[in-house]
Amino acid sequence: MERRSFVQGAGIAGVLAAGVAPAVHAQANIRWRLTSAFPKALDTIYGAAEVFAKAVNDMTGGRFQISVHPNGELVGGFNQVDALQAGTVEMSHTAPYYYFGKDPTFALGCAIPFSLNSRQMTSWMLDGNGLKLMREFYANYNIINFIGGNTGAQMGGWWRREIKSLADLKGQKFRTGGFSGRVFERLGGVPQNIPGGEIYQALEKGTIDAAEWVGPYDDEKLGFYKVAPFYAYPGWWEGGPQLDFYVNTRAFNSLSAENKAIIEAAAGHAHNVMQARYDARNPAALKRLVANGAKLFRFPRDIMDSAFKESQALYSELSGTNPAWKKIYEDMASFRRDANLWFRFSEAGFDDFMQAQRL
Repeated sequence: MERRSFVQGAGIAGVLAAGVAPAVHAQANIRWRLTSAFPKALDTIYGAAEVFAKAVNDMTGGRFQISVHPNGELVGGFNQVDALQAGTVEMSHTAPYYYFGKDPTFALGCAIPFSLNSRQMTSWMLDGNGLKLMREFYANYNIINFIGGNTGAQMGGWWRREIKSLADLKGQKFRTGGFSGRVFERLGGVPQNIPGGEIYQALEKGTIDAAEWVGPYDDEKLGFYKVAPFYAYPGWWEGGPQLDFYVNTRAFNSLSAENKAIIEAAAGHAHNVMQARYDARNPAALKRLVANGAKLFRFPRDIMDSAFKESQALYSELSGTNPAWKKIYEDMASFRRDANLWFRFSEAGFDDFMQAQRL
C-alpha cells in the first residue's frame, strides 16, 4: 500500500497501532512552537494541545516535534491570531470566538448562543460545509484551521446569588467568553471578557458578579464555588463549542504531504480525546462540587426565551451588514434545522427516557 494512502485511510489509531512512521527522509527534523490560549493547570482543555503534539512526534518517530506553551509564556491573552499572522509561532490552540472583536464571523467556528451541540458541530465541520467555509474565511488571516476539541454543552456559570428572573440579570457583571457577551448585553447585563487564569481573582474581589468557564471538572480546579456558590445551567451560549488548531498558512504549506496528513490526523485524535475527557470527568466533579456547597439552579424560562429572541435578532442584523457572517451562518442554520429534527427523535428521545431512570 502506498504510504500516504495508508496514513490518510487508517487515521492516527491505525498508524500508531501498526507502528508505522511515515517516511520523511528527504526532510530535516522539524521544530514548531504551539501557543495555547489556556493555562497549563487545566489538563483537559490545555491538554488537548499536548495530546496533539505527542501524536505528531510518535507518528514521525521524533522527526517532527512541536513544543506546547501555555497562555502567557510566548503569547498572552487573546493574541494568538496576531502572533500567527506575524509568523511569531507556527501554531495555536484556541477558541475561535475569542477573536470576535476582529470579526464576529470567528465565533461561528466555535460557538454562538443556541447553535449546534458538540456532535452536530463536528458533523457540520467534517461532513457539512463548516470546515470549508471557515477555511475560506481564515485565509484572510493567513491561517488554516483543524478541529481541536469540544467541551460538550457547558454550564451557565457561577453567581453570587441565584438568578430567578430576567430582571435579576440587569446590571450583572458577567465574565463570559467571546461572542455571547453581545447577547448578554442585550439582556441588560454587563459582559466581561477575561482570560481563564484571571477569572477567580476578579470574582473574589467583586470586580465581577458572576463568571462562566466550561463545566464541573475545570470549574472545580478554578475554585469558583468558593466565592460564588450558585451554579447555573444550561450554558445556552455554548451548546457545543469547538476549539481549533490554527496553523500559519506558510508554515503548513512548507510541509511534505505526509506531514500535512499527520497534522490532520493528530488534530482529529486530540479532538476526540478532549471531549472524551470532559464527558468522563464532569460527572464526578459535579458530585464533588455539590458536596462542597455548590447550589445548582436552572435558568428560568423568561431568560431562555429572551436570550433566544435577542440572539436571532442579532444574527439577522449581522447578516445584513457582514457578508462573511451571512454566508457561513446561513449554511450552519440550515444544517442545524435538519440536525435538530433528527436529534429530536433519536438522541433526545433516548436521553429523555434514560435520564428518568434510576440506574
